[in-house]
Amino acid sequence: MSYELIGKLIVKSETIQVSEKFKKREFVVEQEDNNGGKVFINKVKFQLTQDRTSLIDDLYEGNDVKVSFNIKGTEWEKEGNTNYFTNLDAWKIERV
Repeated sequence: MSYELIGKLIVKSETIQVSEKFKKREFVVEQEDNNGGKVFINKVKFQLTQDRTSLIDDLYEGNDVKVSFNIKGTEWEKEGNTNYFTNLDAWKIERV
C-alpha cells in the first residue's frame, strides 16, 4: 500500500553508505494539518534507498513537494532484546 504527503522540504541530508551493499538518504517534509481551526505542524522524516537516493538531487530546501511512499516495519534483535523500527520509504518525489 502506498501513501502520499504534500508539504515543504525543510531538510535534505547527504547520502550515507551504510554498508558495502546498502546506502540511504534522509529528508524531512514539513506539513500543516488544520483541524477545527487549530494548525498542527508535522515534520516527517523519509528515507530514500539504493538507486533512489538521487531523487531529491534537483530539489532544494523550501520547495513544496509531494512524496509518494511506503511504510516499512522491521524487527531487529541484539543480545536478547527485540526492537522494532518503522521507516517511511519514499519512491517518488515531485515539486508542486
